Amino acid sequence: MMMMVAFLGMTTVNAQTLRGSNGQSIGRIDRDGTIRGSNGQSIGRYDNNGTVRGSNGQSIGRIENNGTFRGSNGQSIGRIDNDGTVRGSNGQTIGKVERDGTIRDANGRSIGKAQNCDPKQAAASFFFYK
Repeated sequence: MMMMVAFLGMTTVNAQTLRGSNGQSIGRIDRDGTIRGSNGQSIGRYDNNGTVRGSNGQSIGRIENNGTFRGSNGQSIGRIDNDGTVRGSNGQTIGKVERDGTIRDANGRSIGKAQNCDPKQAAASFFFYK
């Protein structure tokens, strides 16, 4: 789904743009939580309550206020710490969301950028709901 969450392409006012490591837009998250692919079509949605939904409307997970990510079965699949460190379910560092929106993998390499995105949504998009 990531690149459900890799969602998104065309830029609109107030949209949150996701870019790949080459700087090209791979999608966007509209203000209302709609996740759009690079072609502009809806591929999912973030609900106000933290639920992440696929294009079919089914829940594929949840982002909790404390930074925990849960799968559709309710099991913890990871979390984002206050400093932007993204951890898998075993606590191992799998990446980081920098303050400027740069997304880094576990080795510190830039794998993308999430412009104007909430760090939790950015982490969800690049690491958990693919």
